[in-house]
Amino acid sequence: MSGAVDLGRVTFIVMREMRWPLIMIICVYAVSILGMVFTPGIPDVITGKPQHMSIFHAFYFMTYTATTTGFGEIPLEFSNAQRLWAMVCLYISVIAWLYAVGAIIHLLQNPFFIRALSEWQFSRRVRHIHSPFFIICGFGDTGSVLARNLSDYGLPCSVIDINEERIKALQLRNYNVAMPGLCGDASVPKHLIDAGLMLPNCKKIIAITSNEEVNLKISALARILNPNICIITMSKVEVFEDTLATLGGEVHIVDPFKTFAKVLSAAMHHPGFSTLNKWLVREKGATLDYYVHPPMGKWIICGYGRMGYEVNRVFAKYGIETAIIDPNTNNKSGVDNYIIGRATAKTLVTAKIDDAIGILAGTNDDGHNLGILLNSRHFNPNIFTILRQNHHQNEMAFISSNADMIMQPTLVTARRILFLLIAPLLKVFFHYLMEDKPERMQEMEAVIINLKQTIGTKKPHLITIHFKPENSKAVIDALNAGKDVTLGDLMRDPDNRNRNLELVFFVVKSGDKVIVLPPNDYKIKPHDQLLFCGTASAQRLFNATINSEYKLFYIQNGVFMPRSWIAQWLVKKTNRIGV
Repeated sequence: MSGAVDLGRVTFIVMREMRWPLIMIICVYAVSILGMVFTPGIPDVITGKPQHMSIFHAFYFMTYTATTTGFGEIPLEFSNAQRLWAMVCLYISVIAWLYAVGAIIHLLQNPFFIRALSEWQFSRRVRHIHSPFFIICGFGDTGSVLARNLSDYGLPCSVIDINEERIKALQLRNYNVAMPGLCGDASVPKHLIDAGLMLPNCKKIIAITSNEEVNLKISALARILNPNICIITMSKVEVFEDTLATLGGEVHIVDPFKTFAKVLSAAMHHPGFSTLNKWLVREKGATLDYYVHPPMGKWIICGYGRMGYEVNRVFAKYGIETAIIDPNTNNKSGVDNYIIGRATAKTLVTAKIDDAIGILAGTNDDGHNLGILLNSRHFNPNIFTILRQNHHQNEMAFISSNADMIMQPTLVTARRILFLLIAPLLKVFFHYLMEDKPERMQEMEAVIINLKQTIGTKKPHLITIHFKPENSKAVIDALNAGKDVTLGDLMRDPDNRNRNLELVFFVVKSGDKVIVLPPNDYKIKPHDQLLFCGTASAQRLFNATINSEYKLFYIQNGVFMPRSWIAQWLVKKTNRIGV
């Protein structure tokens, strides 16, 4: 419906702008053709009467002269009267066409026409997406990273951003799947509908603009327009988070500062967690061999905004001593060691940086954070450093700083949303590994070792499979036929069953039951959800197995199922194998 409205707007603007040029051209051609018809030609050699052109020949003459082709005097030689009228027609038609061309140029420069045409083209491209897709509202650093990651996983999106330059950048990128973009306000209902909010294959809407109020408005509009849509939104303000939590339905609120504080806490108590997390999100230079282990002891927090508050709250939970440096005097309630001022050499000395084991530079100014790093290393060269990077364009400077940890809110948000989209069971997996039990440390080490042996240095892919007829036909058909299919079966290579695929199973969810690190003899049930990590080639082979009855039969029985009717009859007749 929205596409038809956009096309109607385009047509209306075209007709409004081109109305008079079209009328002028039609009138000029009508008068010219009639003039050529009624103007007497050269006399007939037999009758002596003047010959006249037919309407068809007159129209033909005006058509080829309009293109400046000039085929000559067709079908007969013109009389002087006809030649005189032809000259009049040529000059008048040139003026008419110049007027029309000027109107066309003016139309192409009309901002309302450009916007209507872009909206129509955008909604048309969205409607041509037949697979499940997402809507991304906001194409800043977070949206850009998220779109690139989703493209790597083959998941299409429609993108809305109010900044025209960002949409132009989107259109220049080479994505693996459709990524149509629209320059517009994502909080306008029409734009959300154009982006496919009402389409049945639209699964989630992601509000990650830089404006908290806009994110809240987008979420509320999405819930009203499509009550069944899943909403993922970024929020750093508790007031907005409280409102978002009451929208109803499935709503995920992503706060990069809370997320980082949890990751930091987990890295302190589970050294392998940070390594595993960075490797799964494909962070640059991340390997399964390098462990980042923030030390326990006194910490200095520079900047007591939302990030400093969340990190200090986690530190306080585990009894870690902190000293806070911040120029805002309104934040000191409930904090024992609060130093008012900017994090300079003087205030760092006051915070006793010589005795500190770590420092967090968490202000909203990148230059200031880098300055804190240099000052802290001057007084304590061995101090553990965590930097907050606010802008992606400063990446080279932060990489060169050799900080122990770098927190970029846009990346944290993008990665958290990516996990929610492609691996919702990963949260269960992480919670299991970080439980306060002695055996969990060993299990995490075993998982990392297994991943190193299975995948190694190849790029990891997180895959979630929902065993349903539309995406695992062979498995569902086998289960409906009363046959068992185990995870060990699906682990086999469909080209050589004696070789295992590069896969590591993480979680199986069967109804309300969740099994972390499931055994290979687990029997799959219809509608089970499986989360595993593997390589791209292993994922393709796995998908081929669960959708091909022939490959599934081979990996389970070690022989190939006959495909032709005659071969199946011969097999049954000779009773070589049971089918």
